[in-house]
Amino acid sequence: MKKQILILEDDRDLAEGITLSLQSDELEFYQCYTIKEAKNLVQNRKLDLLILDINLPDGSGLDFCHEIKPILNIPIALLTAKDMEIDIVTGLENGADDYITKPFSLMVLRARIRALLRRNEGEQCKTYQDQIFEFSFDSMEFYKNHQMIDFSKTEQKILYLLVSNPERVITRERILDWVWAEGSEYGEDNAISVSVRRLREKLEDDPKNPKYIETIYGKGYKWKCFHTEEK
Repeated sequence: MKKQILILEDDRDLAEGITLSLQSDELEFYQCYTIKEAKNLVQNRKLDLLILDINLPDGSGLDFCHEIKPILNIPIALLTAKDMEIDIVTGLENGADDYITKPFSLMVLRARIRALLRRNEGEQCKTYQDQIFEFSFDSMEFYKNHQMIDFSKTEQKILYLLVSNPERVITRERILDWVWAEGSEYGEDNAISVSVRRLREKLEDDPKNPKYIETIYGKGYKWKCFHTEEK
């Protein structure tokens, strides 16, 4: 399932440029040019991230941030002018999770978006349970049919991402970015294959014919649910 991102920016060329450049199989962008439009979208869409400009035709992005933050438990990033330090401070005091100064590179914006989405994911599901498995990522205790399993840190991270998104395709790019975080350039794509193979050896009855971690060829992997209970 794509992450839903709202961009509230009255510079139409900038908003469209961001959308065209960063839209992907994982990210879906919605453009709004006024606070009124943004409020309507917030009411009608399940969003994962807000990116707000500060100076808007019908008000302040700072005020909108302050108003919406207690209602939506999702990250908010502000677009600020490079020399407006006071906006940055005020924005953080009003609930913003991050800020991005103009002008910015699309590479930097993409990295900030991923970091914010990861941070929000990390605050979600901490335990997973179904008919066969019981995983506690807080206590780092993992069981299959009541038998404890040991995982490496990397295996835990990949497992967490998969079971937190049951029945959803998780791309190899997303796994690479999640596991190695900000230092993803040091991760190797082959390391994903090795880690997934090791996970299967520990989780599957027949690792060569997996039924829990499904390979989606050309894309990534999917965790198959069996009467899942998540907490």
